[in-house]
Amino acid sequence: MTNMITAAGLRKLEEEFDYLWRIERPKVVRGVSDAAAEGDRSENAEYIYGKKRLREIDKKLKHLGGRLKVLKACSLPANPKSVSFGCWVTYEDMDGAERSYQLVGPDEFDVSAGKISIDSPVGQALLGKKVDDEVFIRRPSGDLTVYITRISPKQP
Repeated sequence: MTNMITAAGLRKLEEEFDYLWRIERPKVVRGVSDAAAEGDRSENAEYIYGKKRLREIDKKLKHLGGRLKVLKACSLPANPKSVSFGCWVTYEDMDGAERSYQLVGPDEFDVSAGKISIDSPVGQALLGKKVDDEVFIRRPSGDLTVYITRISPKQP
């Protein structure tokens, strides 16, 4: 797994960690404590749910804490000549459909927001390619051949 991340992605993970640690976890701990004070814990749904939610939060905090220790924020390319980390790449498929994606680290990918991981099959196929290159992409949903039409440091 790649340990690169954009500065915006790193900020987002740090904010999530901070929110869970300073706001969400103390709120759940108070709820569990209040539910425990009500007596019989074996049939107390609020207590059982609160303990489960606390385990989920602690697991997420442990994961985020470990990743934040090893992640390195990488600067985005100012004028990329080839597809690299952080740049936006626009490609056209054989049917003429155009798509644009930013290549990001695995901790911040979100396909619906146009961010794909450089570790993904699509990201790996695009890395290092230039405008007008034909790229063969092997995907779980089926192979695809595309033509790179634009590489940019900013979202098109």
